[in-house]
Amino acid sequence: MQVEHTIRDKVSAAFAPSHIELLNESHMHSVPANSETHFKLVLVSEHFRGVRKVARHQQVYACVAEELAGPVHALALHLYDPDEWLARNAPAPDSPNCLGGSKSEGSR
Repeated sequence: MQVEHTIRDKVSAAFAPSHIELLNESHMHSVPANSETHFKLVLVSEHFRGVRKVARHQQVYACVAEELAGPVHALALHLYDPDEWLARNAPAPDSPNCLGGSKSEGSR
């Protein structure tokens, strides 16, 4: 859980979130057990107020660039300002099922 903790610490320090969910979704993919390669991040922060969605993603990617260059293969981002999060009145969307690697073998 070292990568997960590092990502959580970095985004918490950079964005002072009012809500954060970081889910290791590696088990849903064709990777060895206990991998830390696929994550979903739900982040609610005042830092995103008035910032375009693409710019929000760029800010988070820059924050965790080292992890994205190394062990992390995929990072699904759901980024909101507090008003957007309240207006959603729903959790972040579910991640799609993995169809790559050995997960797709035999399905064709």
